[in-house]
Amino acid sequence: MINSRLRSLIRKEFLQIIRDPRTMALVLVMPIIQLLMLGYAATNDVRNVPMAVFDQDRSPAARRLLDAYRAADYFLIAHDAGSEAEMRDLIDSGQARVGLIIPPNYSNDLQGNGTAVVAFVLDGSDPTIASTALSAAQLIAQQHGTQVLEARLARRGQAITAQPTIEVRTQVWYNPDLVSAYFMVPGVIGMILYAITSILTATAIVRERERGTIEQLIVTPIQSWELIVGKLIPYVILAFSNIIEVLLLGRLLFGMPIRGDLSLILLLSGLFLVSGLGIGLLASTIANTQQEAMLTVFMTLLPSIFLSGFFFPLEAMPIVLQWFSYLTPLRYYLTIIRALLVKGVGFGAIQGDVVALALFGLGIMTLAAMRFRKRLD
Repeated sequence: MINSRLRSLIRKEFLQIIRDPRTMALVLVMPIIQLLMLGYAATNDVRNVPMAVFDQDRSPAARRLLDAYRAADYFLIAHDAGSEAEMRDLIDSGQARVGLIIPPNYSNDLQGNGTAVVAFVLDGSDPTIASTALSAAQLIAQQHGTQVLEARLARRGQAITAQPTIEVRTQVWYNPDLVSAYFMVPGVIGMILYAITSILTATAIVRERERGTIEQLIVTPIQSWELIVGKLIPYVILAFSNIIEVLLLGRLLFGMPIRGDLSLILLLSGLFLVSGLGIGLLASTIANTQQEAMLTVFMTLLPSIFLSGFFFPLEAMPIVLQWFSYLTPLRYYLTIIRALLVKGVGFGAIQGDVVALALFGLGIMTLAAMRFRKRLD
């Protein structure tokens, strides 16, 4: 039996937990988030990969080939390109992951006794999607070619042979060897920037409050915006040093290419820092201790890891989680940094993600600064 003193102590502890909304959120909400993230987002079962099609034949035979790719559920025919240059732009910008080129003589070759050839281009910046799409593209074309061959021979009353009728010639862009490090190293840069700027910023400001030194800063002639900037700049400098460090080590150890403009990489990384700093500053206005600050940031860190495409392809996630991923600034930065490092694209190919990242950074930093100044007052 539990004595009355122990029962009172247990009751007191439960009351403290219930009255603390942060602890209740951590206990009740985090397991649900982990279950949803690990159950739905942690998967490499890629489906609905966006495809750009450059159909130069425009024949019923070409449409039947596209129907075969559409019915397989691996690909989503999202763009009808008018030229190879337009298809390249779509892949450069990430709007399409693969491209299918049907030559103008496709139907004639298919009707004859020869083999019809199509070209399949893959974006190798994400090896998981590229390897899955490569296997699926060849298998779908082979199955469709077998059906065409069976129909042709049935009309002639001949026996079925193993002669292929459709040949898929594949080409992997940006990362022909499908090196996984080319995908992971840019992701590591994004995670380091997020962790350093948000966690260290939040804990540094709360540490001043715990020690009572922030009150000493308030009574000095320093203005609130100067206090904010003074606290944030050191972590900006540390973050940029980490960017250079990871780029150098990635280049030396893994052969990571740096095909884009380095100044543009640093500039847009600085833009992403605004979001991380804003999240850290916002967490410091919510938390009263360093432990609470870290837990608050970690509650945003877990969804960011899974919904940004850091580990698992966004195309493999349910559509609802893909919608939620647009609320994660890290998603836009990873798209930007991978496009710059691996693809070597210019600003035009990533301007949509840059605008979204800028809006997130401005909104989060403005909200955090307003709450921080109000708390100082």
